[in-house]
Amino acid sequence: MTDKLAEKWDAKYSKSTLQTPANPCFVVKQHSRLLPFKGQALELACGLGGNARFLAQCGLKTHAWDISDSALTVLNNWASLNQLPIMPLVTNLEQMILPYQQFDVIVVSRYLDRKQFKAIEDALKPGGLLFYQTFLAPIQDNAPSNPDFYLQTNELNQAWLNLETLVYGEGWLSSENATPSTQDENNSKHRYAWYVGRKK
Repeated sequence: MTDKLAEKWDAKYSKSTLQTPANPCFVVKQHSRLLPFKGQALELACGLGGNARFLAQCGLKTHAWDISDSALTVLNNWASLNQLPIMPLVTNLEQMILPYQQFDVIVVSRYLDRKQFKAIEDALKPGGLLFYQTFLAPIQDNAPSNPDFYLQTNELNQAWLNLETLVYGEGWLSSENATPSTQDENNSKHRYAWYVGRKK
């Protein structure tokens, strides 16, 4: 299963280059003022690392974890070229054990594994920030077909009892420019929920 999953995502990113766009998600970009000036950050299921790139540019030492070696090779080359502190790690997130209280910031975008919620909370340092954004039910076109990969309304607000909710929202966002939009502009829009929480 792990090999097939890695092959799937490697195929997705096989034609990616340094010129392939990789932008931060809406919740990180929109609420970047909340980020600390320094510290350790982690992007889970990072793909080409749009969030990791943004976090590193903001001055954070950033770990970027994904199952796709193809995606992380592009990200590593980009980080080297731009001399930014990004540390990619090829890993199966379903089997990875998150280190305890290691990160000042964790970002998860377009990825959902509810079994990891407690581990994500534990991996934050006290006062650490979680930025989370992914698809909101019901199932959408050009998005995951498995209903397990969709959040329910207000689910993120109730997922982490030891985090203080700083930001919560739901709505349609453009995939390309990560800005709020209306449903009927074009097909590149998806319905998301987004959340920022601080560990107490």
